[in-house]
This record gives sequence, structure tokens and C-alpha cells, in this order.
Amino acid sequence: MKPLRIGNKTAALPLIQGGMGVGVSLSGLAGAVAKAGGVGVISTAQIGYEEPDFDRNPKGANLRAMVSHLERARAIAAGGGPCGGLLGYNIMVATRDYEDYVRTAAKARADVVISGAGLPTALPEYVEGTETMIAPIVSSEKAARVILKLWDRRYHRTADLVVIENAHAGGHLGFSRETLSRLYDPVYEAGYDEEIRRIIACVREYGEKYGVPVPVVLAGGIMDAGQAAHAFSLGADGVQVATPFVVTEECDASPAFKQAYIRAKKEDIEIATSPVGMPGRAIHNAFLERVRLQKERITNCRRCLEKCNPAEAPYCITQALIRAVRGDVENGLVFCGDNAQYLDRISTVPEVIRALFPAAAV
Repeated sequence: MKPLRIGNKTAALPLIQGGMGVGVSLSGLAGAVAKAGGVGVISTAQIGYEEPDFDRNPKGANLRAMVSHLERARAIAAGGGPCGGLLGYNIMVATRDYEDYVRTAAKARADVVISGAGLPTALPEYVEGTETMIAPIVSSEKAARVILKLWDRRYHRTADLVVIENAHAGGHLGFSRETLSRLYDPVYEAGYDEEIRRIIACVREYGEKYGVPVPVVLAGGIMDAGQAAHAFSLGADGVQVATPFVVTEECDASPAFKQAYIRAKKEDIEIATSPVGMPGRAIHNAFLERVRLQKERITNCRRCLEKCNPAEAPYCITQALIRAVRGDVENGLVFCGDNAQYLDRISTVPEVIRALFPAAAV
């Protein structure tokens, strides 16, 4: 088990905790993961939802909360234990005012910004002159080559890290519904392993051009040592894990949100449609049944996703995610990975890490 080196920074464990919003991976979870030696990631998706002025000034509340949560996460990570970890943000490219969020992250001296839900074409520009590392999330060789070629041509640099997110992941997914219906088909799974190898080869190509190692981390459905070992056998330098961290004591979500994961069976996990038309994996509930039949009335737009039109959206994703994370899991949106069906108890961050890396000293 080798440490994960990202640019000039190193995490003791080859582990990134995936960013989960709204309010699931904040300072509590990210700080605990960094304390244990991994890369703790704070989701910026409506991160300021608990701020008193969130409804009136969502962007201001979010940017302010970004800084305060990173400060709290640093305090947790420094509070004893192995530490040796890093802290960063997950910032969706689809976020309205994306540039302002990234610049706030860099100004706050985050170790890394990880960006998916679109191609982060201008990300290098927003962190220029800072020590914040940057990492695109990709799901195909085509996407990896497009973004790395563009950064090479426009900014004369490459990524510090690349995250490959497969179709087993939670939340918004970069795959068609037809592809998602083929999961666990041995032919599809073997084919995607080859896609992963091609992505890694592409990343290595650009790393060699700039004379820098660019680690590649595999994400989606990973929760035990065997699955982590498979990722490493494909050439990955680390793994990104999200869903298993939800049912930990350190996770920032409400107890009811965690219990929704523990109760979930295989047949409860479905592919829902977000207001911007993207497929996303979630736990079936009364809310999803209701919005299939009738549009939810939206009375206050919190300006979360760039391409969301409240007049046409079937529901407000911000409000649905906030209801869920606060504990109203029947009337909210409960995103999850497809491994939620295997979670049956509340654990801790060190326990999740030991399941992945039995030799880890946590």
C-alpha cells in the first residue's frame, strides 16, 4: 500500500473520500478521513444550507460556509491520530458561478479541487498562482483525452490527479440509462476494465509529456479490500470511496439519513432523473414516486445548477436533498452508490478504512 502523492502533496493512504452533497460530506467526515491519513473531501453543493441567510443569499452563504468548514476540518484532522492526510473540495462543474467557488477554494488553501458533472475546461485558470491541486472526474477515455488535450494546449499543463468514476457510483452519473442497465453483466464489466486501462494510459501519456507523475484514482462501488485490490490491478494509484462513509458516526448527515442506507435493499436502489435531465442513483421513496406523477411547486430558487430552469424542473433538487439530509427521507432525494444495499450498521471512519486496507494503522 503506497501513499497517494498529488503534485507536491502526499496523503499517507491511497484513499479519497468522495464528495457527497447536500450536507453529507462536510467538515466532520472530511476531517476524520484526513485525520486517518486519507484525502477528506468537502462537498460544496449548497454547503451553506444551515447558514441563517441561505434562502436570501445562497451564494454568499455557500462561499462563507466553504471557508468555515475547511477550517473545522483542519482542526479535526490535527486533533491527534495518524493524520498525514489532505483536505479538499468537490465542486461540480454544473454549479452556477462555478468559477467563484473554485477561486474561494484556492484562496482558502485547499489541497485539491475535484470536479465532475461536466468538463472543467477552465479549472487551471481559476487556481493559477496557488498551491491548490486540480483533478477532473472522467468516465471515459474520450472525456479524459478531451480535457487533458485542452489543458495542454490552452494552459501548458496537465492534471495533478484524475478520478475515474464508473457506473456503480452514487449521485449524478456520466452514463446513459442503457449503459446503467448493463451493470454486473460480465461482458460489460470486463469491457469497462479495458476502458479504465485506456484512461490510465492516456493520463500517463500527458504526465510523461510534462515530466510529472499523475495519479489515477478509481471510484464507484468500492467498499472492501478485494475491490480495492482489483482497482490497483488495473493500474490505479488509489481508490475513491463514498457510500460506506455515509453510515459512519463521523458523517455529517442526520441519523435518519444513515438509517435509510442501512434499511435499503437491492430492489430499493434505482436510477432517478435529476431536474437537469441527468441520471442519478438514489434510494426509492415516496418522493420519487410523487414527482414522477406530478411536478413539485418551486417557490424559491437557490441557484444551484447552471442549467436548471425552475419553471420547467420537476422538483427543486436543493430542497429535496436538504429535506433528506436533515432526516425527512421519505420526502427528499437520497442519493447513494449501488453498494448501499450491503451496509447494515453504523460504523466509523477507521473501520471503513480497515475494510479497504487491512494493514492500515488507523
